[in-house]
Amino acid sequence: MRMFQYPLDSKSLVRKKIKIKKELLSGKLSWTQKKIAVLGGSTTNEVTDQLELFLLNYGIKAEFYQSEYGQYWQDALFGSPELDTFHPDIIYIHTSWRNVQVFPEINSTKDEVDELLGIEISRFESMWKALEDKFHCPIIQNNFDRPDYRLLGNRDIWDFRGRSNFIFCLNQEFYKYAQKHNNFYINDLDYIAQDYGLSEWNNSLYWHMYKYAMCVDAIPYVAQNVANIIKSIYGKNKKVLALDLDNTLWGGIVGDDGVEGIKIGLEAPNGQVYAEFQQYCKQLKDIGVLLVVDSKNELENALIGLNHPDGILKPDDFVAIKANWNSKDQNLQEIADELTLGIDSFVFADDNAAEREMVFAQLPEVAVPALNSAESYIKVLDHSGYYEVTTLSKEDTNKTEIYHAKAEADKAAATFTNYGEYLDNLQMTAVIDDFAPVYIQRIAQLTNKSNQFNLTTLRCSEDDIQNMQNNPAYICLCGRLIDKFADNGLVTVVAGKVDENVIYIKLWLMSCRILKREMEEAMMNALVKEAKKRNVGKIIGHYYPTAKNSMVKYFYRDMGYTKVYEDENGNSEWELSVEQYRDKMPHMAVDNLIKNKVQ
Repeated sequence: MRMFQYPLDSKSLVRKKIKIKKELLSGKLSWTQKKIAVLGGSTTNEVTDQLELFLLNYGIKAEFYQSEYGQYWQDALFGSPELDTFHPDIIYIHTSWRNVQVFPEINSTKDEVDELLGIEISRFESMWKALEDKFHCPIIQNNFDRPDYRLLGNRDIWDFRGRSNFIFCLNQEFYKYAQKHNNFYINDLDYIAQDYGLSEWNNSLYWHMYKYAMCVDAIPYVAQNVANIIKSIYGKNKKVLALDLDNTLWGGIVGDDGVEGIKIGLEAPNGQVYAEFQQYCKQLKDIGVLLVVDSKNELENALIGLNHPDGILKPDDFVAIKANWNSKDQNLQEIADELTLGIDSFVFADDNAAEREMVFAQLPEVAVPALNSAESYIKVLDHSGYYEVTTLSKEDTNKTEIYHAKAEADKAAATFTNYGEYLDNLQMTAVIDDFAPVYIQRIAQLTNKSNQFNLTTLRCSEDDIQNMQNNPAYICLCGRLIDKFADNGLVTVVAGKVDENVIYIKLWLMSCRILKREMEEAMMNALVKEAKKRNVGKIIGHYYPTAKNSMVKYFYRDMGYTKVYEDENGNSEWELSVEQYRDKMPHMAVDNLIKNKVQ
């Protein structure tokens, strides 16, 4: 829906929310179901309503618990029967500067202000710890926005007695806590308020009349920001930025103006805005976003433009370049197929409204932001939250290089007539380990991002993964794959729970970029080996179909399992006799680092 694009259509979102909700619910058949507790220091009804809309737009159907007005701290620290039985998947604490209980006085000393700061941060930390100990789920906490007045004028931000300075110091303590706790996230209310405009944001009418912490039309922006964090936690970020070239990455048309005539860089009139946009895209690549080109152009001209001496982005920054005269939606679909990614992973950036409309009509799963002027390109992409970062792993920062290596491996495949010889030529090594602490964040990330090769579709937080590893009843395996082109990083996860003489598989997933490399065979061998260590006789696995994982419908059959049953929805159960299993012979060396776990 266009109203969810930046800049948001706040008035429609607030005034037509019932109609919008009905449309969202009618347009999708499968949902990610989550329970979200909203603990508010102000009225949260509209915040929750708007958050529900944005989550529905991201494919997440949420059930909500709301604390009574102003009872966020009491609910968190002492609990309530309703919250305790709700068992939230996410907790969002919606507080603002009005919930700071103590502020410095003008006659306060520095030591007194430091003591006040310690009291306030301790109050919040005790709340976060109580919630973590009880619910073991991600916590999203607002930082503090600012009042729209400064008693000390410009001095208010740096004088220790100033409210602005006190809020700044509180926020810094919040950030230190976030840096030490992986399952704790900051909703940057301070930034949203300043971006929206503090004077209108703090319109006191809404506080005194309705006890809203900000004006009503600003609430969708808050909800969008929280929803971005939640959809990122559950692997619903976009993964690819598809870029047009002419008048998008540079000014002018390279085929008509020549490389010397396009505008890019400090020396060209209006060229700096395009250089800054290219720099922003390069920084997106550095956090794991895959860049591709989708341009109506001759390939030669496209490469000449990308090699402009003042350009920031070069051909090697892209994992695919489609410069031809085909329709852009066709190019996007071909790129998605080549990268083995869903088309819903893409954002399409093009200055041409007609091209945007064509892609929007033909590929509605693709995000198509309205880029109407070069000066707004960065802001529109950035404020849309397509690539919200909640975790940042080594695999993310190396993703472009990994996909380049995949392309090299795919090229090599074309030179072989025997697939086994091709796999041998890759000189692969599988490194199989348990859920060691160094892998926890990446494993949780994989469970939320992997869709195609994902048998059980279980989504896990870092706490969930840590709990599996610490539970002696679980067999926990993860695998890295290294070949002669690259270290592909941690790419597969298997976890099963032992109950008497049976292992029940809870997780089995793999990154799509190493499909058909036989890594699943190495993991199957390792799972059976662990089963034998525990004298387990049977392994039971389940396949739960989704719109994206049909490729693994017969995975268990191919691994030697026997189907026990299948219901009318395609959910199936499979079992394997450990004694009768014979090791697979994958074309790779296997380095098994798994340690014994005592049950």
